[in-house]
Amino acid sequence: MSWQRLSPRMLLIHPVHELLRQLPLLVGAIVLGSTTGNPLWTVAAVAATVALGVARWFTTSYRIAPDEVQLRAGVLQRKVLSVPRNRIRSVQTDARLLHRLLGLAVLRVSTGREAAGDNVFELDAVEVSQVPRLRAILLAEAPQLDQPAPQGTVLARWQLSWLRYAPLSLSGLLTLAAAAGALYESGFGEFGLATAARFSAPAIAAAVLVGSVVLAVLRSLVTYGDLVLLRRGDVLHLRHGLLRVREHTYDMSRLRGGTLRQPLLVRALRGARLDAVMTGVHGAGESSLLLPPCPAATAEAVLTGLLGDASVVTGPLRGHGSRAAVRRWTRALGMPVLAGVVLAVTAVLVGVPGWVWPAWVALLAWCALLAADRVGALGHRVDRHWLVARSGSLQRRRDCLSTAGIVGWTVRQTPLQRRAGVATLVAATAAGIKRYPLIDVPASQAWSIAAAASPWVAESIWAIR
Repeated sequence: MSWQRLSPRMLLIHPVHELLRQLPLLVGAIVLGSTTGNPLWTVAAVAATVALGVARWFTTSYRIAPDEVQLRAGVLQRKVLSVPRNRIRSVQTDARLLHRLLGLAVLRVSTGREAAGDNVFELDAVEVSQVPRLRAILLAEAPQLDQPAPQGTVLARWQLSWLRYAPLSLSGLLTLAAAAGALYESGFGEFGLATAARFSAPAIAAAVLVGSVVLAVLRSLVTYGDLVLLRRGDVLHLRHGLLRVREHTYDMSRLRGGTLRQPLLVRALRGARLDAVMTGVHGAGESSLLLPPCPAATAEAVLTGLLGDASVVTGPLRGHGSRAAVRRWTRALGMPVLAGVVLAVTAVLVGVPGWVWPAWVALLAWCALLAADRVGALGHRVDRHWLVARSGSLQRRRDCLSTAGIVGWTVRQTPLQRRAGVATLVAATAAGIKRYPLIDVPASQAWSIAAAASPWVAESIWAIR
């Protein structure tokens, strides 16, 4: 295939993007023009920036060859980025508001390796009508283009009720913290001293909390609104976003499992987030997301449909024994008990305020509940087809991993673990986050668990002995 250019409609977008990218230079030109009384400096800077944006379109082209796909770009320095087609793992599209108004989209190709800057294979931008054809070709579906497209099955569709989880997820909590920090940095910290005379501190805190919750909900609505998760044959397609529409296309043959993430507050409302464990897709962040925080039943149903085994997703797990439980109780209560001893000594010597003891009791109770929750969460399930590991309380996760994708095992023991007779068994795979640990399993059972999932482990141990 010969070299092709991007849509000429980008001549309306590239100059705008270039103006935003060169904003510091433009500000400097405006200041220089104002101080010298010569507005030509500003005109020249704007003209040069717009010309650079236009030049980017003329110097950018791409080609899809039988064995590779190439991107040629650069105004002053020419660069050709080449990606073997057999290394392509997923295709993503992104359409900001200006792109959508012009019927364009940004198409990105991922090989599963981290890429940034000029190493990102990105076609900015192609016509929306051309995206399905390019996606099919890049994902090696070209031989099927002359056949009717298989009927798609909708696995999940965004619901308005999902917004109740937005302020409770990790991103939601970060939004709350960012909003509070921005409010303080804007001068509210100083203004608050004058305001406190008219408004009570609880009222101010309530206003900040409500405003932050609204921001978290709006962020979730704009980011995940209109989400649709669709399966069409051996392809998984995810589309979401209101103002900025993002699409992800995954090859189901590379799926190696899934992860259910349940932060404490989301779990309290029976919610969960679903991530894909897939080769070529990083297992953390937005790149692996299949469903944002939603009802746990929905996430479990989707994962069950993808894996084909309900017992893997919702079945009971085997606990790690009393020694693992003791470690959780010790680690949770050790510091509060030590703090209680220090407080008792201080109370005898110099005295402590009356509110200290109720606060210490509340802290002790919270740590005890946390320890009990962590003990109940810890567990695993293993057979010749699936490895399931669950752990955590504040950030609970249940990893469901196909044993066919496991390429190695590691047994690790810290000095305290050796003393307790437990170990951390780590399954290595090319998918997801690459390393999936089983925390504090009995040390005597670690290699037998690995052998149950991977028969070649037993053969290797026997050969060593």
